[in-house]
Amino acid sequence: MNPPGRGRLIALEGIDGCGKSTQARLLADSLDALLTFEPGATQLGKAVRRLALDATLAEPVPRAEALLMAADRAQHVDEVIRPALASGRWVVTDRYSGSTLAYQGAGRGLGIDDLRPVVDWAVAGVDPDLSVLLDVAVSTARLRLAEVSPDRLEQLDDGFHERVRSGFLTVARQAGASWVVVDGSGNADDVSAEIIRAVEDRLGRPIPPPSERLLPHV
Repeated sequence: MNPPGRGRLIALEGIDGCGKSTQARLLADSLDALLTFEPGATQLGKAVRRLALDATLAEPVPRAEALLMAADRAQHVDEVIRPALASGRWVVTDRYSGSTLAYQGAGRGLGIDDLRPVVDWAVAGVDPDLSVLLDVAVSTARLRLAEVSPDRLEQLDDGFHERVRSGFLTVARQAGASWVVVDGSGNADDVSAEIIRAVEDRLGRPIPPPSERLLPHV
């Protein structure tokens, strides 16, 4: 149970090209929530992102890659997410723990269950109140990324991304009610409406501070 006054944390997850960055922005706008992302939302995170994803640098081995993502998340939690939640602010993050389990656990073959202790240790108890998985076919996602300069992970073959997609679906299935799977293949407005309905059904909406509430008519 959340402490009184604590904000809610919502994570948008999915393979590259699923539309989660667009949907994270739309959801944050709808909820007047803080929008953030991984990896790279902090100064330390920017360095981690370059080490992990810049294809011009030496490639980290899969275990090092997973630990880099965990380091980014630990800094992100303490510097950005935890203070916002403690202040009562709702937070929408474009990627969170599920991405490590899917990309490094399933995609890189490190094992979802083997990485769970690392993921749990990095977040130090700050788990999403709801994770939204935008699920699309790999072929659809790849078409959407055709005009984008790919990072190291985006450059990997379809087999890698099929494993990542399967990993996300496995994580969502194992998590039960704390995850919701949304078909991300439709137009952005329809997908956004479905996500907002899912969030409202499970979490409601943020309660504005007293100064922002409408005064009753007298």
